[in-house]
Amino acid sequence: MLKQRIITALVLVALFLGLLFFVPMQWFAIVVAAIILLGGWEWANLSNLNRALRFVFLGALGAALVGTARYVFNFDFSNPDVDRARQILVVACGWWALAFLWVQGYPASAMLWGNRWARGLIGLVVLVPAWLSVVILQGLEHGAWLVLFVVAIVVAADVGAYFVGRKYGKHKLAREVSPGKSWEGFFGGLAACLVLALLVSYAFELPAKNTALFTFGVLVTALASVIGDLVESMFKRHRGIKDSSRILPGHGGILDRLDSLTAALPVFTMAALASELHKYL
Repeated sequence: MLKQRIITALVLVALFLGLLFFVPMQWFAIVVAAIILLGGWEWANLSNLNRALRFVFLGALGAALVGTARYVFNFDFSNPDVDRARQILVVACGWWALAFLWVQGYPASAMLWGNRWARGLIGLVVLVPAWLSVVILQGLEHGAWLVLFVVAIVVAADVGAYFVGRKYGKHKLAREVSPGKSWEGFFGGLAACLVLALLVSYAFELPAKNTALFTFGVLVTALASVIGDLVESMFKRHRGIKDSSRILPGHGGILDRLDSLTAALPVFTMAALASELHKYL
């Protein structure tokens, strides 16, 4: 199993870097949309939709992706469409804040979202802004590095949480959703992201004010990544399954690999747009 996980991980990393740095923007958006649609099929399963309704959900998801495409191609800060893109991201960020309250209140909170139609709607709120965010970032100057940096934040939060939680974890973060996660691990992940933010700020010689704003954005992104992971765990637990699918040998499904990113990307993109971060790179 470990060998299988490593091989799959290496293949995924190679494909991801190739997509990020060598594929034209339009094709990048299309490939990511295809990945999102695969994740949408898994989300339909998490929502307990039957086969026919899964295709309806995919149709709605595809239509939503096409409908938001105008906001991401030829992205320009002077274009009025930027405001519409920001509004979509604001909704997404607000959703993740609400989702954290639901995680803390699980299983009682399931009465608010447990209906399969509600879960399907939530899938659109999760997946569409994730696509919108990554394509906007990729379209900015130095966009590939910005996307890679979001991944680095998620990895730092995960690695920091794992090692600190393993050694010091005593107080459960969300006992009913993910018993293995602790508050100690959570703060360990934030500490790792703090170090990452300071190192990047030092490397690019950001002024003190910009360093403070940048660091805050990184920490909020790390917080969002944890919420994304917990939310998918909550939906899987409610559905009674371990993995969203078995499409990735040794790693489960698409959503099992993207859960943290679906939350981290909208938050980081909002911070990047607000600060025009790409100008400092």
